[in-house]
Amino acid sequence: MAKEYSGSPKHHHRLEAKRNPLTWILGVSFLCILFYVLGAWQRSSNPNTTQFSAYNRGGCDSHVTTSDNGNAVVGHPSSTNLDFASHHQVVLNSSKTVSQFPSCDMSFSEYTPCQDKVRGRKFDRNMLKYRERHCPAKEELLRCLIPAPPQYKTPFKWPQSRDYAWYSNIPHRELSIEKAIQNWIQLEGNRFRFPGGGTMFPRGADAYIDDIGRLIPLTDGTIRTAIDTGCGVASFGAYLLNRNILTMSFAPRDTHEAQVQFALERGVPAMIGIMGSQRLPYPARAFDLAHCSRCLIPWQKYDGLYLAEVDRILRPGGYWVLSGPPIHWKKFWRGWERTREDLKQEQDAIEDVAKSLCWKKVIEKNDLSVWQKPINHVECFRSKKVLKAPHMCESDDPDTAWYSHWCPSCSCFLLDTYSDIHIVHCGLIFLLSFVLKRYRNLEACVTPLPEVSSSDDVAGGAIEKWPERAYAVPPRIRSGSTPGITAERFEEDNKLWKERVAHYKRIISPLPTGRYRNIMDMNAYLGGFAAAMLNYPVWVMNVVPINSNHDTLGVIYERGLIGTYQDWCEAFSTYPRTYDLIHASGLFTLYQNRCDITYILLEMDRILRPEGTVIFRDTVELLVKIQSITDGMRWKSQIMDHESGPFNPEKILVAVKTYWTGEATQKQL
Repeated sequence: MAKEYSGSPKHHHRLEAKRNPLTWILGVSFLCILFYVLGAWQRSSNPNTTQFSAYNRGGCDSHVTTSDNGNAVVGHPSSTNLDFASHHQVVLNSSKTVSQFPSCDMSFSEYTPCQDKVRGRKFDRNMLKYRERHCPAKEELLRCLIPAPPQYKTPFKWPQSRDYAWYSNIPHRELSIEKAIQNWIQLEGNRFRFPGGGTMFPRGADAYIDDIGRLIPLTDGTIRTAIDTGCGVASFGAYLLNRNILTMSFAPRDTHEAQVQFALERGVPAMIGIMGSQRLPYPARAFDLAHCSRCLIPWQKYDGLYLAEVDRILRPGGYWVLSGPPIHWKKFWRGWERTREDLKQEQDAIEDVAKSLCWKKVIEKNDLSVWQKPINHVECFRSKKVLKAPHMCESDDPDTAWYSHWCPSCSCFLLDTYSDIHIVHCGLIFLLSFVLKRYRNLEACVTPLPEVSSSDDVAGGAIEKWPERAYAVPPRIRSGSTPGITAERFEEDNKLWKERVAHYKRIISPLPTGRYRNIMDMNAYLGGFAAAMLNYPVWVMNVVPINSNHDTLGVIYERGLIGTYQDWCEAFSTYPRTYDLIHASGLFTLYQNRCDITYILLEMDRILRPEGTVIFRDTVELLVKIQSITDGMRWKSQIMDHESGPFNPEKILVAVKTYWTGEATQKQL
């Protein structure tokens, strides 16, 4: 992870130095020696094992095997088929058949593994911890395919999908009844219509956004990335797209059934998420705008913990917009069914927290209030010498939301041969799994901005306006705060992905036609794939795996793109059937020794829409193994040459999920 906060206080380091390191050093040394000896013993007991021994068994686990049906080895449609088995020493066992994964019960049709309601009830309700991510243990993982509802239909194409969705795809009437007068959603025959209304914008999101645009610049390219906390059905984010603003909308899985599912069905970026006790899965200085429209987050509580988190993810000079209670309480208090004293106390508390974060109040007009984060902390550091609370955070890495290099379902010993380094690494993972928590807790402190040489400088570096921002060298790269990535490498990556996307356009014919809207890049690196897709009517969720060699999510946001951190040994925070196309470049090389890739593929099947497409890029050995598994998942696939030709060891696997649905239950008949 990048460490660029050289100006942060050193008190934290002094505290760490006071801890006794000897016990840790001895413990780690002992484990290293133990696992080294274990590795040496294992290797000596198998003297005839070669580096190809894993491949000679077809690369399959005990549950899924390959078949000799002609689909495992396929060339590019326009070229001669390659004999992958002979050239790449992959032996396919023709005596075995593909193991088919069964369909899960229809009760799992909307299953979200890490936000399961039943599992969540076991956790503390304080700070809504029970609604946070609580992923299933390895023995709880499903080995079946999540079924689509009966009569599932292909979603409307963008931009029509912004306003319409099929009832059969999300059979929930609750919001259309509960929020009828607020114009969130209406049921019209066999489809939903989204009028664009919201709790605080009954005149429609467009008019509401126009009101905000009179207070802050929304159309000149200054604001590109936004986050909407407690998004409802994401009408705010949907209509900001007209202003070239890309919004990360999030809401919990709660009593408002399927908010995030509706948002994604509309073709609007969204995730399941909540302001609870843990950091949001985004880097520091990510968003130009944060928005809360009656989102019911207690901003004034817990020593300003939640506003401090908004401060962490806001860019220097970014805006926070708040509408609804308690703003302008003197006029609206009767309709909110709260006392004037209560509302005044809440607004005063919010004002105090914002002031302690060194924010400036820009304006309060009607039911809107806007604050702005400073462009640097020169004055803030001075004020903190007088105002002690909240203090400056002492953490070295403000980007961290997940602790990396450990997953509870990891299986270090998946291979039959190990290097000594691999053995020691697995031993360290084993040790860390007991001493580290999965996710990082929130802190009631001010995240220090990078140092500047002048009070007029933007901390971390100024960024270009949109659309120039997409291809300009991001400040984190210019400043050298992302180790190993230079401006030259950034430019090369952009050129590479333009060529690759042009190749995808040739092999996936519907790419420019609107067939795909919601796209996920499971291993996004610098966001080059997403940037190359900007000319198409799509948006891309750029995912940076937590165990990547480089933490590049901050770079992605500086380009004006959006994304999140993720450990692919766990499920993603979304509903089933929410992405049209999934891109996985080098992902399985990264994860093949960390956890069972079968579960990663089953997770991809869960979030992929029927007749959706997956593009894999990896070594041919891994692609053959992947294909042997997906053949049992009702996918159709084909291995193709690299765009540079058949001599490149990297290949492409294009797979399509076939259309099928679950059977209607007695209740649905």
